[in-house]
Formats: sequence, C-alpha cells, structure tokens
Amino acid sequence: MRRITLTVRPESSFPVPISDGYSVYSALLAALDDVDGSVSERVHDSPLGSLHCSGLLGAFGGSDRDYHKRVRSDRTYELSLGVVDSDDEAVFQALVSALVLEGDELELTNGTLRVERFESENADHADLVSRANDYEDPTVEVAFRTPTCIEEAGDVTTMVPHRRAVFGSLLGKWNRTAPDELEFALGDDDLLAHVVEKPDARSFGTHSVLVNRVTGDDGNSKPIFRQGFTGDCAYSFKGASESVRNAVTALALFGEYSGVGSAVARGCGNVAVEVTK
Repeated sequence: MRRITLTVRPESSFPVPISDGYSVYSALLAALDDVDGSVSERVHDSPLGSLHCSGLLGAFGGSDRDYHKRVRSDRTYELSLGVVDSDDEAVFQALVSALVLEGDELELTNGTLRVERFESENADHADLVSRANDYEDPTVEVAFRTPTCIEEAGDVTTMVPHRRAVFGSLLGKWNRTAPDELEFALGDDDLLAHVVEKPDARSFGTHSVLVNRVTGDDGNSKPIFRQGFTGDCAYSFKGASESVRNAVTALALFGEYSGVGSAVARGCGNVAVEVTK
C-alpha cells in the first residue's frame, strides 16, 4: 500500500466546484494518461476503486459562480492519494512520474496547481496489524475530513459515523486486498456489542457531493450525487477481545490509505486517524 501527500499551490486564484474531488480525479486521470494510458484506463475502470483521492484540503474563498468556491494563490492545499491493491504498484509509479518526475503541476479546468512538496509512505497489511498490536486498550480517533458516503443497503446511505457502517466498509476493502492469512473474521455482532462510537456533535456536518457525470438517453450530461457526513468521532471498546480490538484498530489505520465508503477516488471518505492508549 502506498500513500502520497502533495502540497500544491495555485498559480493564480480560480474557481473550482464545491465538490472538487471529481474535478481533481479527472485531472489526475488526464495526467496519468499522459504518462501511461493503460494505467489511466485501469484506474477509471477498477471495480474496487484502489485509488483514493482526497480532493483539495485547505481554506477556500468565495466565488461568484454558482456551486463553486475559489482556490487562493496565497494559500497552499493538501492533496492525499492512496493505493491499497498490491497489484496497483504501476498506479503509484505513474502518479509519481506524472506529478513529480515528468512535471510538477496539475491542470484543472480553470487553472493550474503547482506541486510544492511531495511525501510518500508505504505499508502492508502486516505492518498495520503489528502497529495495532502495540495498543492494549486503544481509543481510535477518526477525523472524517471529506464527505464519507457509505451505502449500507441498496441506495440508502448512512449519515452518521456508526461503528457497523464505518468498520464494515473498511472490512470489505481490507479483505479484498489482504493476503488470505491476514483476512479478518469480524462480524456485525462484534462491532455492535464491543465497539462504542462517540461522535463530536459540534464538528458534524452532512453533504450532497457530486461524484460523476453520465450521459443520459437524451444525450445530456446528468450529475450523479452521493450523500455523506464529515466530522470527528472517537471509537472505544467495551468487553472486546484482543482480536476484535486489534482488527478494528488496524482497519482504522488502513482507512488512511483506502478511504472510507464509496467514491473515494472522487474526493470522498478521506480520514485522519490517531490512536491513543
């Protein structure tokens, strides 16, 4: 697994959509296509969504364009990218080539973001399990930094950071990418009976996020939205076995690489995790 953190600065102030993750994702695909078209196509078509893109994180100004905000030339913005599938090493290498080696900028519709700083870290599933094992009685603090859209049944989306929804989503991604011997057998009953969520109501928000555009039967472009939440939530344990504590903690750490929920390539589900004893 790889995680890249970019610090970018606009060459001049310009408008971006309020849901900027989709436009950043499109720009990344274009940059990947310039380096390796097959990798760009693979990312676009991947059913797992191995690429996680946070969209732009930072302070924005107002815009006179409807449904837009403005990136400011006197500010820098963070862009976090993650790849969790070991088969997608080519994606990571292409991103490095596109954003650092071949050029240091990302072209959006209305302006250019220049890469000022590039940081990379890697881990595998065993590393995260080992880190989780270091905590005897952890509290897992998760900051849901961008709208987190978790579809629990059909098109019904949870709008709160419920333990079953959050860790059920992460569990599915973990078990699809982990070696067989590191898969977790973590059931809903384990999460409901032994994990306690403590959301910070003051930080809580709900959102409707543009994640895609499709062409309808009439030939017109149709926007696709997902609903989700942001905010801070602490997860602690009550009567949990060591295996449940370790699995939940490792899943939370994994979330920084994978994102949580759906549309993670298009700016959704970015989290920052802190584990305390």
